[in-house]
Amino acid sequence: MDFSYSEKEEAFRQEIRDWLAVHSRDLPKWWFDPKLKRPDTDSREYHDFGVWWHKKLYDAGFVGLNWPKEYGGRGATLLEQVVFSEEMAKARVPGITNTIGIGWCGPTIMTYGTEEQKKRFLQPILKADEIWCQGFSEPEAGSDLANCQTKGVQDGDHWVVTGQKVWTSGGHFSDWAILLVRTEPEAPKHRGLTFFLLDMHAPGVTVRPLRQMTGGSEFNETFMDGVRVHKSMMVGERGRGFYVAMGTLEFERSGIGAAIGRENTVEDMIEMAKAMGKNKDPLVRQKMAQLFIEGNVIKYTGLRALSRQLHGMTPGSESGVMSYFGMEWNQRANDFAMQIQGPYARLMRDSSYAIDDGRWQYSFLRSRGNTIETGTSEIKRNVIAQRILGLPRE
Repeated sequence: MDFSYSEKEEAFRQEIRDWLAVHSRDLPKWWFDPKLKRPDTDSREYHDFGVWWHKKLYDAGFVGLNWPKEYGGRGATLLEQVVFSEEMAKARVPGITNTIGIGWCGPTIMTYGTEEQKKRFLQPILKADEIWCQGFSEPEAGSDLANCQTKGVQDGDHWVVTGQKVWTSGGHFSDWAILLVRTEPEAPKHRGLTFFLLDMHAPGVTVRPLRQMTGGSEFNETFMDGVRVHKSMMVGERGRGFYVAMGTLEFERSGIGAAIGRENTVEDMIEMAKAMGKNKDPLVRQKMAQLFIEGNVIKYTGLRALSRQLHGMTPGSESGVMSYFGMEWNQRANDFAMQIQGPYARLMRDSSYAIDDGRWQYSFLRSRGNTIETGTSEIKRNVIAQRILGLPRE
């Protein structure tokens, strides 16, 4: 692995730093000061804040870095994308919003969509003029996505869709969704699904927030009762939706920005330990060092995957290991933050005595879902065992 950057990449880094030096001043004071009250992350105020910042990034040319120029992106190299993630994480500023639209939906439309779909949807996705969500998971179709039961029946030029989706992130603020529907009930389950684009404001669509133990509602249930979807909203071939969906999920990546985020977390925990007079405790120091070491193990595993991509190869086993280990690391880090706080760990953000406005309590509760979302830890361990270690199936 070569950890050096070219002159072009370093010039891009300086461009980002110069822009952030000016525009990060526009961020509200609560963004940088954990002691100040901030809006709930699932509130309209926080959503509007995210869209406002996103549009500033878009105007600067920092949205859709990896999108081809003909679709409004920057056509950036892989290393330029890494540089951007590094600088944003180091500056601790917000990232883009509409992440599902830009990371998953847009690339899927580029790859499998019609020219009309590309012209209609790609620019509004980039600008965050239209927010997107994902309609894949169902009560009986989580890790086993092919078990999707939402039904689509053809009626002339439309498909009439009825069913339920769950864990729809950001669905309460979304304008459109990518949707997996069973259109061929007699076909084998992997071959009976079709991929659609769904107008979330269409008659018959109901979004119901799911209250989490954090107190927030970032996830939703989405109900479709006889929703009419025009045939022009089909992506790919009829009955091939499962394979389009698998292509969509391939666009999900864990980057260097996440690695720097872990370093930031450890730094913040050190500052918290100092403020509470626990930084001299040898057990605290040992655990902090362990988390720092593990964070770097994940970081360099990610760099190995990046190195493969730079040499024209697909990410190998590193991606699976990094995903599993990163989720587990986040839970361990938040567990330890609660241990450092001791009795204060019980205080949420509505208490004036809560440390950092209850940030750590929220992260602790939210981290419980890390080992479920994007595939449970058990499934990821099975994948690692079978595909990397070559162990037999149970």
